[in-house]
Amino acid sequence: MEEYLKIKQMLEENGQEHLLKYYQELNKEEQESLIKQIEEIDFKQISDLYNKTKIKNKLLNDVIEPIAYMDKEKMTEDMKKYYSQIGEKSIKNNEYAVVTMAGGQGTRLGHTGPKGTYDIGLNSHKSIFEILCDTIKQANNEYGVKIPWYIMTSRENNEATVKFFEENNYFNYGKENIKFFIQSEMPMLNEEGKIILEEKGKIKKASDGHGGIFSSMMKQQIISDMQKRNVKWVFINGVDNILAKMVDALLLGIAIDKKMLAAGKSVVKCCPEEKVGVFCKRNGRPSVVEYTEITKEMSEERDENGELVFGESHILCNLFNIQTIIKANTMKFPYHIAFKKANYINENGELIKPEEPNAYKFESFLFDAFGILDDMTILRVKREEEFAPIKNAEGADSPETARKLYLNFHKLN
Repeated sequence: MEEYLKIKQMLEENGQEHLLKYYQELNKEEQESLIKQIEEIDFKQISDLYNKTKIKNKLLNDVIEPIAYMDKEKMTEDMKKYYSQIGEKSIKNNEYAVVTMAGGQGTRLGHTGPKGTYDIGLNSHKSIFEILCDTIKQANNEYGVKIPWYIMTSRENNEATVKFFEENNYFNYGKENIKFFIQSEMPMLNEEGKIILEEKGKIKKASDGHGGIFSSMMKQQIISDMQKRNVKWVFINGVDNILAKMVDALLLGIAIDKKMLAAGKSVVKCCPEEKVGVFCKRNGRPSVVEYTEITKEMSEERDENGELVFGESHILCNLFNIQTIIKANTMKFPYHIAFKKANYINENGELIKPEEPNAYKFESFLFDAFGILDDMTILRVKREEEFAPIKNAEGADSPETARKLYLNFHKLN
Protein backbone atom coordinates (compact mmCIF):
# COMPACT_ATOMS: atom_id res chain seq x y z
CA MET A 1 0.00 0.00 0.00
CA GLU A 2 2.88 2.34 0.81
CA GLU A 3 4.38 1.78 -2.65
CA TYR A 4 0.99 2.45 -4.27
CA LEU A 5 0.58 5.75 -2.40
CA LYS A 6 4.10 6.80 -3.37
CA ILE A 7 3.40 6.06 -7.05
CA LYS A 8 0.03 7.83 -6.83
CA GLN A 9 1.65 10.96 -5.44
CA MET A 10 4.36 10.92 -8.13
CA LEU A 11 1.73 10.62 -10.86
CA GLU A 12 -0.31 13.49 -9.40
CA GLU A 13 2.79 15.69 -9.32
CA ASN A 14 3.35 14.94 -13.02
CA GLY A 15 -0.26 15.18 -14.18
CA GLN A 16 -0.43 11.48 -15.06
CA GLU A 17 -2.70 10.17 -12.28
CA HIS A 18 -5.06 8.62 -14.86
CA LEU A 19 -2.62 5.71 -15.22
CA LEU A 20 -3.98 4.29 -11.93
CA LYS A 21 -7.66 4.82 -12.80
CA TYR A 22 -8.32 1.09 -13.32
CA TYR A 23 -5.81 -0.17 -10.74
CA GLN A 24 -8.49 -1.66 -8.45
CA GLU A 25 -9.94 -3.68 -11.36
CA LEU A 26 -6.65 -5.50 -11.92
CA ASN A 27 -5.52 -8.71 -10.29
CA LYS A 28 -2.39 -8.69 -8.10
CA GLU A 29 -0.04 -9.69 -10.92
CA GLU A 30 -1.43 -7.03 -13.24
CA GLN A 31 -1.16 -4.40 -10.49
CA GLU A 32 2.48 -5.24 -9.90
CA SER A 33 3.16 -5.10 -13.62
CA LEU A 34 1.54 -1.66 -13.95
CA ILE A 35 3.50 -0.28 -10.99
CA LYS A 36 6.73 -1.58 -12.54
CA GLN A 37 5.88 0.06 -15.87
CA ILE A 38 5.25 3.38 -14.14
CA GLU A 39 8.48 3.18 -12.13
CA GLU A 40 10.46 2.84 -15.36
CA ILE A 41 9.16 6.14 -16.76
CA ASP A 42 11.35 9.25 -16.71
CA PHE A 43 8.59 11.84 -16.21
CA LYS A 44 10.88 14.84 -16.64
CA GLN A 45 11.97 13.43 -20.00
CA ILE A 46 8.33 12.85 -20.97
CA SER A 47 7.45 16.44 -20.06
CA ASP A 48 10.40 17.84 -22.01
CA LEU A 49 9.51 15.74 -25.06
CA TYR A 50 5.89 16.87 -24.97
CA ASN A 51 7.02 20.51 -24.86
CA LYS A 52 9.10 19.88 -27.98
CA THR A 53 5.97 18.84 -29.88
CA LYS A 54 5.05 22.53 -29.89
CA ILE A 55 8.23 23.57 -31.69
CA LYS A 56 7.62 23.89 -35.42
CA ASN A 57 11.07 24.92 -36.70
CA LYS A 58 12.93 21.61 -36.54
CA LEU A 59 16.31 22.88 -37.75
CA LEU A 60 16.32 25.85 -35.35
CA ASN A 61 19.75 27.47 -35.63
CA ASP A 62 21.61 24.48 -37.07
CA VAL A 63 23.98 25.16 -39.94
CA ILE A 64 23.24 22.57 -42.64
CA GLU A 65 25.80 22.08 -45.42
CA PRO A 66 26.42 19.44 -48.12
CA ILE A 67 28.81 16.60 -47.30
CA ALA A 68 31.59 15.14 -49.43
CA TYR A 69 31.11 11.67 -50.89
CA MET A 70 32.83 9.13 -53.13
CA ASP A 71 30.98 7.89 -56.21
CA LYS A 72 31.53 4.18 -56.78
CA GLU A 73 30.76 4.56 -60.49
CA LYS A 74 33.54 7.11 -60.94
CA MET A 75 36.21 5.07 -59.18
CA THR A 76 38.81 3.33 -61.34
CA GLU A 77 39.13 -0.44 -61.20
CA ASP A 78 42.54 -0.03 -59.57
CA MET A 79 41.02 2.13 -56.82
CA LYS A 80 38.25 -0.39 -56.21
CA LYS A 81 40.79 -3.21 -56.06
CA TYR A 82 43.04 -1.29 -53.66
CA TYR A 83 40.29 -0.52 -51.17
CA SER A 84 38.62 -3.92 -51.51
CA GLN A 85 41.83 -5.76 -50.66
CA ILE A 86 42.11 -3.75 -47.44
CA GLY A 87 38.52 -4.60 -46.54
CA GLU A 88 38.91 -8.26 -47.45
CA LYS A 89 41.83 -8.63 -45.07
CA SER A 90 39.71 -7.42 -42.15
CA ILE A 91 36.77 -9.65 -43.10
CA LYS A 92 39.00 -12.71 -43.44
CA ASN A 93 40.40 -11.95 -39.97
CA ASN A 94 36.84 -12.37 -38.61
CA GLU A 95 36.63 -8.70 -37.64
CA TYR A 96 33.23 -8.11 -39.26
CA ALA A 97 29.62 -8.52 -38.08
CA VAL A 98 26.18 -7.65 -39.41
CA VAL A 99 23.25 -6.20 -37.45
CA THR A 100 19.80 -6.13 -39.04
CA MET A 101 17.08 -3.95 -37.55
CA ALA A 102 13.86 -5.95 -37.80
CA GLY A 103 11.52 -4.61 -35.15
CA GLY A 104 8.61 -3.82 -37.44
CA GLN A 105 5.45 -5.67 -38.37
CA GLY A 106 4.29 -6.16 -41.96
CA THR A 107 0.96 -4.46 -41.31
CA ARG A 108 1.26 -1.97 -44.18
CA LEU A 109 1.89 -4.89 -46.51
CA GLY A 110 -1.23 -6.72 -45.36
CA HIS A 111 1.02 -9.21 -43.55
CA THR A 112 0.19 -10.37 -40.02
CA GLY A 113 3.70 -11.26 -38.84
CA PRO A 114 7.11 -9.61 -38.51
CA LYS A 115 8.13 -7.78 -41.66
CA GLY A 116 11.17 -10.02 -42.12
CA THR A 117 8.93 -13.08 -42.46
CA TYR A 118 7.13 -11.58 -45.47
CA ASP A 119 7.14 -13.53 -48.77
CA ILE A 120 7.86 -10.94 -51.49
CA GLY A 121 6.48 -13.13 -54.26
CA LEU A 122 9.53 -14.88 -55.70
CA ASN A 123 9.05 -18.31 -57.26
CA SER A 124 11.17 -19.66 -54.40
CA HIS A 125 8.77 -18.08 -51.86
CA LYS A 126 11.77 -16.92 -49.85
CA SER A 127 11.05 -14.53 -47.00
CA ILE A 128 12.93 -11.26 -46.57
CA PHE A 129 14.96 -12.87 -43.79
CA GLU A 130 16.04 -15.74 -46.04
CA ILE A 131 16.98 -13.35 -48.85
CA LEU A 132 19.20 -11.38 -46.47
CA CYS A 133 20.67 -14.58 -45.08
CA ASP A 134 21.57 -15.67 -48.62
CA THR A 135 23.52 -12.42 -49.04
CA ILE A 136 25.62 -13.12 -45.94
CA LYS A 137 26.12 -16.75 -46.93
CA GLN A 138 27.50 -15.63 -50.29
CA ALA A 139 30.05 -13.43 -48.51
CA ASN A 140 30.99 -16.28 -46.19
CA ASN A 141 31.72 -18.48 -49.19
CA GLU A 142 33.74 -15.72 -50.83
CA TYR A 143 35.92 -14.96 -47.81
CA GLY A 144 35.98 -18.32 -46.05
CA VAL A 145 34.45 -17.05 -42.79
CA LYS A 146 31.26 -17.27 -40.76
CA ILE A 147 30.05 -13.73 -40.14
CA PRO A 148 27.95 -13.36 -36.97
CA TRP A 149 24.46 -11.99 -37.64
CA TYR A 150 22.62 -10.04 -34.94
CA ILE A 151 18.94 -9.25 -35.37
CA MET A 152 17.18 -6.49 -33.47
CA THR A 153 13.52 -7.31 -32.89
CA SER A 154 10.81 -5.54 -30.87
CA ARG A 155 8.75 -6.55 -27.86
CA GLU A 156 5.87 -6.96 -30.28
CA ASN A 157 7.57 -9.32 -32.74
CA ASN A 158 10.48 -10.97 -30.93
CA GLU A 159 8.73 -14.23 -30.09
CA ALA A 160 7.34 -14.66 -33.61
CA THR A 161 10.71 -13.82 -35.18
CA VAL A 162 12.65 -16.33 -33.11
CA LYS A 163 10.00 -18.98 -33.77
CA PHE A 164 10.24 -18.31 -37.53
CA PHE A 165 13.99 -18.87 -37.49
CA GLU A 166 13.58 -22.05 -35.43
CA GLU A 167 10.95 -23.41 -37.83
CA ASN A 168 13.26 -22.72 -40.76
CA ASN A 169 16.32 -24.23 -39.07
CA TYR A 170 17.97 -20.78 -39.05
CA PHE A 171 18.20 -21.11 -42.86
CA ASN A 172 21.11 -23.50 -42.31
CA TYR A 173 23.23 -20.64 -41.05
CA GLY A 174 23.78 -22.14 -37.62
CA LYS A 175 21.95 -21.09 -34.46
CA GLU A 176 25.27 -20.19 -32.85
CA ASN A 177 25.88 -17.55 -35.53
CA ILE A 178 22.56 -15.72 -35.12
CA LYS A 179 21.62 -13.76 -32.01
CA PHE A 180 18.47 -11.75 -31.28
CA PHE A 181 18.04 -8.68 -29.09
CA ILE A 182 15.05 -6.45 -28.41
CA GLN A 183 14.65 -2.77 -29.22
CA SER A 184 13.81 -0.41 -26.35
CA GLU A 185 10.54 1.54 -26.13
CA MET A 186 9.06 4.87 -25.07
CA PRO A 187 5.52 5.68 -23.82
CA MET A 188 3.18 7.37 -26.30
CA LEU A 189 1.37 10.61 -25.42
CA ASN A 190 -1.94 12.02 -26.55
CA GLU A 191 -2.32 15.61 -27.76
CA GLU A 192 -2.76 16.82 -24.17
CA GLY A 193 0.52 15.24 -23.09
CA LYS A 194 -1.10 12.35 -21.21
CA ILE A 195 0.52 8.90 -21.36
CA ILE A 196 -1.79 6.47 -23.16
CA LEU A 197 -3.07 3.17 -21.78
CA GLU A 198 -3.56 0.43 -24.36
CA GLU A 199 -5.14 -1.84 -21.75
CA LYS A 200 -6.30 -1.08 -18.22
CA GLY A 201 -3.03 -2.37 -16.83
CA LYS A 202 -0.71 -1.70 -19.74
CA ILE A 203 0.96 1.52 -20.86
CA LYS A 204 1.00 2.10 -24.61
CA LYS A 205 4.60 2.08 -25.80
CA ALA A 206 6.27 2.24 -29.19
CA SER A 207 9.78 1.35 -30.29
CA ASP A 208 12.00 4.34 -29.66
CA GLY A 209 13.56 4.44 -33.14
CA HIS A 210 16.70 2.85 -34.48
CA GLY A 211 18.84 5.25 -32.43
CA GLY A 212 18.10 3.07 -29.42
CA ILE A 213 20.07 0.25 -31.01
CA PHE A 214 23.32 1.22 -29.28
CA SER A 215 21.97 1.06 -25.73
CA SER A 216 20.04 -2.13 -26.55
CA MET A 217 23.23 -3.74 -27.85
CA MET A 218 25.05 -2.82 -24.66
CA LYS A 219 22.31 -3.82 -22.20
CA GLN A 220 21.66 -7.17 -23.88
CA GLN A 221 25.31 -8.23 -24.11
CA ILE A 222 25.55 -7.95 -27.89
CA ILE A 223 28.61 -5.71 -27.77
CA SER A 224 30.35 -8.02 -25.30
CA ASP A 225 29.58 -10.98 -27.60
CA MET A 226 31.13 -9.08 -30.51
CA GLN A 227 34.22 -8.30 -28.46
CA LYS A 228 34.62 -11.98 -27.56
CA ARG A 229 34.58 -12.72 -31.29
CA ASN A 230 37.18 -9.96 -31.95
CA VAL A 231 34.71 -7.98 -34.09
CA LYS A 232 35.99 -4.52 -35.02
CA TRP A 233 33.50 -3.44 -37.70
CA VAL A 234 29.71 -3.64 -37.63
CA PHE A 235 27.41 -3.14 -40.60
CA ILE A 236 23.89 -2.05 -39.61
CA ASN A 237 20.99 -2.26 -42.06
CA GLY A 238 17.22 -2.20 -42.11
CA VAL A 239 15.33 -5.41 -42.77
CA ASP A 240 13.24 -4.09 -45.65
CA ASN A 241 16.00 -3.51 -48.23
CA ILE A 242 16.40 -6.83 -50.02
CA LEU A 243 19.34 -5.58 -52.12
CA ALA A 244 21.39 -4.42 -49.14
CA LYS A 245 25.03 -5.41 -49.66
CA MET A 246 25.64 -6.21 -46.02
CA VAL A 247 29.23 -7.36 -46.45
CA ASP A 248 31.06 -4.81 -48.59
CA ALA A 249 34.85 -5.02 -48.66
CA LEU A 250 35.04 -1.81 -50.71
CA LEU A 251 33.18 0.32 -48.16
CA LEU A 252 35.14 -1.24 -45.31
CA GLY A 253 38.45 -0.75 -47.08
CA ILE A 254 37.77 2.94 -47.73
CA ALA A 255 36.88 3.49 -44.07
CA ILE A 256 40.02 1.71 -42.85
CA ASP A 257 42.31 3.44 -45.37
CA LYS A 258 40.96 6.90 -44.57
CA LYS A 259 40.97 6.19 -40.82
CA MET A 260 37.24 6.82 -40.53
CA LEU A 261 35.23 5.33 -37.67
CA ALA A 262 31.96 5.20 -39.60
CA ALA A 263 30.76 5.00 -43.18
CA GLY A 264 27.43 5.08 -44.96
CA LYS A 265 25.99 4.34 -48.36
CA SER A 266 23.89 6.74 -50.37
CA VAL A 267 21.87 6.72 -53.57
CA VAL A 268 20.94 9.84 -55.51
CA LYS A 269 17.47 11.16 -54.71
CA CYS A 270 15.14 10.39 -57.57
CA CYS A 271 13.59 13.86 -57.24
CA PRO A 272 13.64 16.76 -54.74
CA GLU A 273 10.35 15.59 -53.25
CA GLU A 274 11.46 12.03 -52.48
CA LYS A 275 10.68 11.29 -48.84
CA VAL A 276 14.14 10.25 -47.66
CA GLY A 277 16.68 11.66 -45.26
CA VAL A 278 19.86 13.01 -46.84
CA PHE A 279 23.46 13.02 -45.67
CA CYS A 280 24.78 16.45 -44.73
CA LYS A 281 27.09 18.34 -42.42
CA ARG A 282 25.22 19.73 -39.40
CA ASN A 283 27.18 22.35 -37.50
CA GLY A 284 30.34 21.01 -39.09
CA ARG A 285 29.77 17.35 -38.26
CA PRO A 286 28.33 14.50 -40.34
CA SER A 287 24.60 14.02 -40.00
CA VAL A 288 21.37 13.27 -41.82
CA VAL A 289 18.59 15.77 -42.27
CA GLU A 290 15.14 14.17 -42.44
CA TYR A 291 12.72 14.97 -45.25
CA THR A 292 10.34 16.34 -42.62
CA GLU A 293 13.01 18.83 -41.52
CA ILE A 294 14.54 20.02 -44.79
CA THR A 295 13.15 23.17 -46.38
CA LYS A 296 11.75 23.22 -49.90
CA GLU A 297 14.56 25.54 -51.00
CA MET A 298 17.25 23.21 -49.68
CA SER A 299 15.66 20.13 -51.24
CA GLU A 300 15.54 21.80 -54.68
CA GLU A 301 18.97 23.49 -54.59
CA ARG A 302 21.36 22.32 -57.35
CA ASP A 303 25.09 22.75 -57.93
CA GLU A 304 26.92 23.92 -61.06
CA ASN A 305 26.60 20.42 -62.56
CA GLY A 306 22.85 20.37 -62.10
CA GLU A 307 22.97 17.81 -59.26
CA LEU A 308 20.99 18.23 -56.07
CA VAL A 309 23.17 19.82 -53.39
CA PHE A 310 21.37 17.74 -50.77
CA GLY A 311 20.85 14.64 -52.88
CA GLU A 312 22.67 11.83 -51.07
CA SER A 313 19.84 9.67 -49.71
CA HIS A 314 20.54 7.85 -46.46
CA ILE A 315 19.48 4.25 -47.19
CA LEU A 316 20.13 2.83 -43.71
CA CYS A 317 23.25 0.95 -44.75
CA ASN A 318 25.89 2.06 -42.27
CA LEU A 319 29.24 0.77 -41.10
CA PHE A 320 30.55 1.49 -37.61
CA ASN A 321 33.81 0.76 -35.88
CA ILE A 322 32.86 -1.01 -32.65
CA GLN A 323 34.56 1.74 -30.62
CA THR A 324 32.10 4.23 -32.14
CA ILE A 325 29.21 2.01 -31.03
CA ILE A 326 30.60 1.84 -27.50
CA LYS A 327 31.00 5.62 -27.39
CA ALA A 328 27.52 6.16 -28.87
CA ASN A 329 26.08 4.11 -26.02
CA THR A 330 27.28 6.74 -23.56
CA MET A 331 25.66 9.64 -25.45
CA LYS A 332 22.13 11.01 -25.19
CA PHE A 333 20.68 11.58 -28.62
CA PRO A 334 17.74 13.87 -29.37
CA TYR A 335 14.30 12.37 -29.86
CA HIS A 336 12.41 13.09 -33.06
CA ILE A 337 8.63 13.37 -32.94
CA ALA A 338 6.08 11.51 -35.08
CA PHE A 339 2.30 11.85 -34.90
CA LYS A 340 0.73 8.39 -35.30
CA LYS A 341 -2.49 6.43 -34.91
CA ALA A 342 -2.55 4.51 -31.61
CA ASN A 343 -5.27 2.40 -30.00
CA TYR A 344 -6.06 3.50 -26.46
CA ILE A 345 -8.39 3.05 -23.48
CA ASN A 346 -10.60 6.12 -23.02
CA GLU A 347 -11.93 7.58 -19.75
CA ASN A 348 -14.83 5.11 -19.81
CA GLY A 349 -12.52 2.11 -20.13
CA GLU A 350 -13.43 1.55 -23.78
CA LEU A 351 -10.87 0.54 -26.41
CA ILE A 352 -10.73 3.21 -29.12
CA LYS A 353 -9.25 2.53 -32.55
CA PRO A 354 -8.76 5.95 -34.15
CA GLU A 355 -8.92 6.54 -37.90
CA GLU A 356 -6.67 9.60 -37.72
CA PRO A 357 -3.32 10.21 -35.97
CA ASN A 358 -3.87 10.89 -32.28
CA ALA A 359 -0.63 10.23 -30.42
CA TYR A 360 2.98 11.31 -30.28
CA LYS A 361 5.70 8.75 -30.79
CA PHE A 362 9.28 9.61 -29.83
CA GLU A 363 12.18 8.18 -31.77
CA SER A 364 15.93 8.59 -31.69
CA PHE A 365 17.74 7.99 -34.96
CA LEU A 366 20.84 5.94 -35.53
CA PHE A 367 22.36 8.63 -37.73
CA ASP A 368 22.50 11.08 -34.82
CA ALA A 369 25.51 9.02 -33.73
CA PHE A 370 27.40 10.44 -36.73
CA GLY A 371 27.53 13.72 -34.81
CA ILE A 372 30.08 12.36 -32.36
CA LEU A 373 32.55 12.05 -35.26
CA ASP A 374 34.58 14.72 -37.03
CA ASP A 375 33.98 13.07 -40.39
CA MET A 376 32.84 9.86 -42.05
CA THR A 377 32.95 8.12 -45.42
CA ILE A 378 29.95 8.37 -47.74
CA LEU A 379 29.90 5.99 -50.71
CA ARG A 380 27.38 6.71 -53.45
CA VAL A 381 26.11 3.47 -55.02
CA LYS A 382 23.56 2.63 -57.69
CA ARG A 383 19.96 2.41 -56.58
CA GLU A 384 19.30 -0.54 -58.88
CA GLU A 385 22.20 -2.46 -57.34
CA GLU A 386 21.78 -1.83 -53.62
CA PHE A 387 18.43 -0.28 -52.76
CA ALA A 388 15.16 -2.17 -53.12
CA PRO A 389 13.06 -1.19 -50.08
CA ILE A 390 9.69 -2.68 -49.23
CA LYS A 391 7.58 -0.12 -47.38
CA ASN A 392 4.21 0.12 -49.12
CA ALA A 393 1.67 -2.47 -50.24
CA GLU A 394 1.64 -1.05 -53.77
CA GLY A 395 3.17 1.72 -55.85
CA ALA A 396 6.65 3.06 -55.02
CA ASP A 397 8.83 0.97 -52.69
CA SER A 398 6.40 -1.94 -52.79
CA PRO A 399 6.94 -5.72 -53.05
CA GLU A 400 6.38 -5.38 -56.80
CA THR A 401 9.09 -2.75 -57.34
CA ALA A 402 11.53 -4.48 -54.96
CA ARG A 403 10.94 -7.85 -56.61
CA LYS A 404 11.64 -6.38 -60.06
CA LEU A 405 14.88 -4.79 -58.87
CA TYR A 406 15.92 -8.04 -57.17
CA LEU A 407 15.23 -10.17 -60.25
CA ASN A 408 17.00 -7.73 -62.57
CA PHE A 409 20.05 -7.53 -60.33
CA HIS A 410 20.37 -11.30 -60.00
CA LYS A 411 19.43 -11.80 -63.66
CA LEU A 412 16.56 -14.10 -62.71
CA ASN A 413 13.31 -14.61 -64.61
